[in-house]
Amino acid sequence: MSINKPELRQHLLEILIQKISKLEQLIEDTRASNNDTKSSMGDKYETSREMLQQQINNLQLQLNELKSQHNLVKNLNITDKKVVSLGSYVETSLSKFFIAVSLGEIKFANEKLYVISDKSPIALALHNHKEGDVISFNGQKISITEIS
Repeated sequence: MSINKPELRQHLLEILIQKISKLEQLIEDTRASNNDTKSSMGDKYETSREMLQQQINNLQLQLNELKSQHNLVKNLNITDKKVVSLGSYVETSLSKFFIAVSLGEIKFANEKLYVISDKSPIALALHNHKEGDVISFNGQKISITEIS
């Protein structure tokens, strides 16, 4: 099955935008909670405020990573490829993969596929191989049936 990569990219951007929005809301809610604690509790609850601040910092790091992934997908070269590389859609005897960012399993065009980072172990094993190649991954022989 050949896949419409521009539509797939748009689908991924929508997924990332949803995740970004949820995380921004969570950060906003956590900040509000932190401010409520500060104004109503005084110094007695400094530890809980610090824990909330650490949580906000962790959420901010996650948000920055999602924004980075969004930027990567938005600017991804999705022209058809002859060998597996960043921006490739790859069908194998094991599964279907789109090499972009780490989003895991998604459904697109009534198909299940895995959106994986180019730094993931399976992407590294597939890298620079072409249609018809057979690779060994985790003791399994995997044949590459399509690349686009």
